[in-house]
Amino acid sequence: MADAATEASPAVRSWAPPGLVVRITSGVVIGLAVLGLLLIGIWGVVIIVAIAGGLALWEFRGLSARMGFRAPSWLLFPLGAFFAYGPTLLKGVSIETVLGFALVLGSTTLLFVPGRRQGLGRWAMGLAGAVYVGLPFNYYLRLYTAQPSAHGIWWIVTTVVAVVAMDVSALLVGSRLGRTPLMPAISPKKTWEGAIAGMVASIIVVLVGGFAFLGLTWWQAIAIGVLIGAAAVLGDLVESQMKRMARVKDSSHLIPGHGGVLDRLDSLLFPPIVVYLFAYYVGILH
Repeated sequence: MADAATEASPAVRSWAPPGLVVRITSGVVIGLAVLGLLLIGIWGVVIIVAIAGGLALWEFRGLSARMGFRAPSWLLFPLGAFFAYGPTLLKGVSIETVLGFALVLGSTTLLFVPGRRQGLGRWAMGLAGAVYVGLPFNYYLRLYTAQPSAHGIWWIVTTVVAVVAMDVSALLVGSRLGRTPLMPAISPKKTWEGAIAGMVASIIVVLVGGFAFLGLTWWQAIAIGVLIGAAAVLGDLVESQMKRMARVKDSSHLIPGHGGVLDRLDSLLFPPIVVYLFAYYVGILH
């Protein structure tokens, strides 16, 4: 029996890329913590956004420095917090007002601080980072607070589980059967075979979640599954491009087996935007 197990182990391991067990373990721990906070209600979502968003902004600041224009903390963090919470929880403050202050005060202040010759680039990087990290979190809040309100948590859970299923399926199938590079100049290990497998997994998850919890029709579920899959791949590639520009492998080393928070959030940033916009304009949410 031992010999048989020993002989089978290489084949088993060939399906599991190096570090997959550690990634799954830390992913499960984080997933349970997130689910527990979601069950608390809106304040649980606010806490998730504060922790995950704050860490992601901190990592983006480090990446921006390596990309040549360090985003100023005094602009990046407040503006990121506003984009995350403002349109949903701080409706009394208009986005035009905040952007006006960011333009006038933010850009002119950088004319007088150390490194002012890079002032415009640093201001642009601060604004870009705040939008890149903050706005997707606001769309998670929009999904949670949209009507019908009873579905809020299930929109978030379905979206996140669809992305996770896509990531895992793409990793397993791509590492085993992948032959055709997706965008080798940006992310050499990603393949079309893995992306297609991930897309199928995303559609299946949304079909199940859509029928069981969200009251979606079959075509709505398929459309949302495709949108989630495409947005997840694009988000992953965008962060990979930033890391390539910064010449780093991971955004940080906070999460065992995963790298940084941004390395885990990259494929989760764009999906809530396309899900909410589709559901809103089709009339599913209001």
